[in-house]
Amino acid sequence: MIRNLKVEYRHIPVLADECIKALNLKPTSIFVDATLGGAGHSFLAAEIIKENGLLIGIDQDEDALTSASQKLSQVHFKNEPKLVQNNFENLDEILLELNIAYIDAILFDLGVSSFQFDEASRGFSYRYDAPLDMRMNANQVASSNQLNTKQIMNTYNENELAKILHIYDQEKFAKQIANNICIYREKKSIDTTFELVEIIKQSIPAKYRRSKGHPAKKTFQAIRIEVNHELDALQTALQSAIRWLAPNGKIAVISYHSLEDKIVKNIFRASAQACTCPPDFPKCVCGNTPIISIDTKRAIIASESEIEFNNRAHSAKLRVATKL
Repeated sequence: MIRNLKVEYRHIPVLADECIKALNLKPTSIFVDATLGGAGHSFLAAEIIKENGLLIGIDQDEDALTSASQKLSQVHFKNEPKLVQNNFENLDEILLELNIAYIDAILFDLGVSSFQFDEASRGFSYRYDAPLDMRMNANQVASSNQLNTKQIMNTYNENELAKILHIYDQEKFAKQIANNICIYREKKSIDTTFELVEIIKQSIPAKYRRSKGHPAKKTFQAIRIEVNHELDALQTALQSAIRWLAPNGKIAVISYHSLEDKIVKNIFRASAQACTCPPDFPKCVCGNTPIISIDTKRAIIASESEIEFNNRAHSAKLRVATKL
């Protein structure tokens, strides 16, 4: 059952013009928006494909699908859009269930939406006091995704916590934060965002707390990645997306985190690579052939004017590739 939105699902699409141009959509295109959100990018794409194409929108967040459906209802589609509540990690299953033979374009706009940060009850933000959660699909039944931030804070051991903070966001004080989390929870469970924020602040020397950015930013981002298995899901989804693309089909990915961008670069490079034999081999024995060509030798970034208008764009990197 779809609940009423607590706050308006605001979504300003990042690098919108660049994305639509890069996707090279045609009136007959089958386009997948793997991170539908508020349908900001899809609404623009709809103007191109509404007559004879098909829009498939995927999002874990029930609120996002509600908002997207309302926004897309303003467009007169010949073929009704297919909106699916799921993780893009399951792209293979989604497209098979929809009886899709191939796709012409797919977009991934990674990270967390402004709406998810703004809705305090979701526990994504260190600026609001709320129960610890951070699940992207928090509206689904609990059995669909048992792991949340509260469970991580109260069950992971010190080494596991430090590893998450160090690997996922290079937190300089990962060990201190992990140690203080374990000390705190000996007295009581860690239940709210503000409890966690205070633990983090106490773990970081004062001179670093006064530096640019909120002291809890890295920890919250690292935990969110762990809760939602974001990096593993991304790798699986990108590999699936490339397989489903028709010849000359386009894949576009907007990332906001260095580890996300690294995964995108590595998968694109691997898929674009020809012979992988050692250079001293007299002839190729691997038989490897490139699957894609990379359109963006360097990532496309937002202009200063866009960043001024939409702060979320400041760390955005767009990479695009074409199926051979």
